[in-house]
Amino acid sequence: MRNRLKKNYIRFARISLVLVYLVILAGAVVRMTGSGMGCPDWPKCFGYLIPPTEASQLNWSPGKAFEKGQVIIRDEALLLARTDFVTGTDFESGNWEPYTRHDYAVFNAAHTWTEYINRLLGALAGLSILIMAGCSLAWWPERRSRVIFAWLTVLAIGFQGWLGATVVYSVLAPVRITLHMMMALVLVGMLLWIVFRSEAGRRVRTYDRLTARLWMATVALSLLQILLGTQVRQYVDDQTDILGYGARDQWLANPTWVFYVHRSFSALLLLLHLWVAYRIATLRLGFRKIFPTLGVLLLILVSGLAMAYLDFPWGSQPIHLVMASVLFGLQWYLLLEMQRAARAGISL
Repeated sequence: MRNRLKKNYIRFARISLVLVYLVILAGAVVRMTGSGMGCPDWPKCFGYLIPPTEASQLNWSPGKAFEKGQVIIRDEALLLARTDFVTGTDFESGNWEPYTRHDYAVFNAAHTWTEYINRLLGALAGLSILIMAGCSLAWWPERRSRVIFAWLTVLAIGFQGWLGATVVYSVLAPVRITLHMMMALVLVGMLLWIVFRSEAGRRVRTYDRLTARLWMATVALSLLQILLGTQVRQYVDDQTDILGYGARDQWLANPTWVFYVHRSFSALLLLLHLWVAYRIATLRLGFRKIFPTLGVLLLILVSGLAMAYLDFPWGSQPIHLVMASVLFGLQWYLLLEMQRAARAGISL
């Protein structure tokens, strides 16, 4: 039984990692389609576990049953049912209370279901992480650090859920969106650490101090680049609100200085990645993760160029964001491999 739980601990760590990446992908689609307020409340969606598909479902009508907390849109405002009841022939205001978190009261079925799928994937990721943590208890007598770290991951996904709620309550405040994105990367890093520790029996690579330091600098600058990218994204979102989705050719007509820094950093990061790859290849260090990392970096650069010079072709934004998250995962895993080689003392 204990051995089975130990295997499930690793299995659900990998499943959780895949689900977190799917959440990041879904979140990118939410941003691309402007569906962030598709569900104006949290954790339910218009007060329903399964959201409505038509605007008529959110209209008041006589003889209709409502449960406590379910929502209608009336006079361009959200109203919540105070208790379970069935409507009579006339609207009775005493049965309803205003939604006070914000004043956004728009229903768009496509936006609602896009955001709902994002939340559903988040819930599945949370459930998978909780199962992983439960299975980790089988390690308690031998490796308590695994158990403690698994439950810290549960706290992290809970905090991420709370951040998601604050994003909705703030009507997509830029700072909270950025924190939500960075917390997703923290979760990726935590789950990768768990997966990596489970593969401790794999062959140890050769350690080179200069290469490791270059790679640490590359990872740190990549995180800074992601932060800069969130600011560029916010500028694009603001331009979208002003000009509309049909004016993609004008979104970057007059970019801020952050855009130029972000663009210049791309060249620096490319050079750093190539330098590290060259050292790994010529010194035969054996860190093969560098090669898919270069491929992902190329996709990021191509999608970034497409957005800047081809007027944001469809799909370029989510590809850019998701590939940046994948790049971080590969970078972090490679950094863990280098640290393992340093501890093993196998160096040039």
